[in-house]
Amino acid sequence: MELLRSEHSFERGFRLLMTQYSERLYWHIRRMVQVHDDANDVLQNTFIKVYRGISKFEGKSKLYTWLYRIATNEVLTHLQSQARHASSSLDDVDNLLYNRLKADEWFDGDAVQAKLVLAIAELPDKQKQVFNLRYYDEMPYEEMSQLLNTSIGALKASFHHATKKIEAAFLNYEP
Repeated sequence: MELLRSEHSFERGFRLLMTQYSERLYWHIRRMVQVHDDANDVLQNTFIKVYRGISKFEGKSKLYTWLYRIATNEVLTHLQSQARHASSSLDDVDNLLYNRLKADEWFDGDAVQAKLVLAIAELPDKQKQVFNLRYYDEMPYEEMSQLLNTSIGALKASFHHATKKIEAAFLNYEP
């Protein structure tokens, strides 16, 4: 953080910040947008926002939490933009997502992983965020509470509902 406070070392400090957090942020974003190219676009937008706003970071929360909040907001903006442009039925959207996953050279999952991705994609935004942060990132509820500005009890309830919906999606699934 010290390198980011000096004009002479800012660029070096920002490069270090990107190196340290790019992969974690990429996977956080990727789990929500699903497609590699979209994740890269959102990650780039995230770092642009961080670059412009790092001088306003007060250190009241962890840097990691602040970065995740920016990335999450960028994901939501991206998803809202996609939703505005989509005029398809939900079945068409599921088929489109499945086809995009199959065509994505960066997706190396099998049919079960694709089903999980589709099940997560069907969750409401809040449940999707909570599920991804808890399941994939193993983020503690306390940290998630700061990130999402939500009570721990509400986060636990969201995670529970998300897991039940994902389980239901797999009840009649045959690979």
